[in-house]
Amino acid sequence: MRKQDWRGVFPAITTPFRDDLSVDHGFLCEHVTWLVQEGVQGIVPLGSLGEASTLTFEEKVRVLETCRSALGPETPLVAGISALSTAEAVALAKAANGLGCDGLMVLPPYVYQGDRREMTAHVIAVLNATPLSCMLYNNPIAYGTDFLPEQIRGFARHDNLHAVKESSGDVRRITAIREQIGDRLAIFVGLDDLIVEGVAAGAVGWIAGLVNALPKPSVRLLELITAGRIDEARALYEWFLPLLRLDTGPKFVQLIKLVQREVGKGSATVRPPRLALEGEELSGALSLIHDCLAAQPAA
Repeated sequence: MRKQDWRGVFPAITTPFRDDLSVDHGFLCEHVTWLVQEGVQGIVPLGSLGEASTLTFEEKVRVLETCRSALGPETPLVAGISALSTAEAVALAKAANGLGCDGLMVLPPYVYQGDRREMTAHVIAVLNATPLSCMLYNNPIAYGTDFLPEQIRGFARHDNLHAVKESSGDVRRITAIREQIGDRLAIFVGLDDLIVEGVAAGAVGWIAGLVNALPKPSVRLLELITAGRIDEARALYEWFLPLLRLDTGPKFVQLIKLVQREVGKGSATVRPPRLALEGEELSGALSLIHDCLAAQPAA
């Protein structure tokens, strides 16, 4: 991948599980194929939404193998790189390179929330592990590590860092990053309910979640706001927002998989420690989902 390839809608895909909680590779193949047919620009497995923390190293490699075999060479495959240790993250990056992935999305390590020096060393180790084009993933809400704009400027000295996924929830960060490095990196919005504001601030892409269930309106929304068709984008956004906000809470995986199930594009099965929604939590989510789907505007 080149820097110019980092733009558009890249689904952070869910990992499908069978009833016995093994990975459903048959459905995974169908799912990524369908998403590309619906217009997305790339595929990102093994991120937060992909429940990567519940997958073994071997399972992660097999997920990448399945995605690579399903996708044509024209569709970028970007492997999420997250692990408990730097050594495991480096090993996964090298495996992704060997499997023919086109890029890496580099996350902080699980569990340990190190200081700036430690997190910088972790990221640089992954950047240096392969020649693959990389995206830095900043999500202080989920990982407790906040890569500030001036720190991102330092990472941008690495030739193979081409993008940053900004998930702090503060749209001013996009402006601040651009103030530090101009257009050196492609900035992606990482929260579903910040896409219109993010593009207005200078983002060129979207690592999206609800796209797993609703790819066409996701792709259309980014197209409209990028083209400056504000009134049309606002109308679509206002319909979509109740669903997009499902991406922002602690149970975003359960909720997005539930939407997939309700549109016939997946199951709601998750791996523990996550548990499927039940009771009032489930009924409330289903009511919201059904109301939104019933009001979906015509294509």
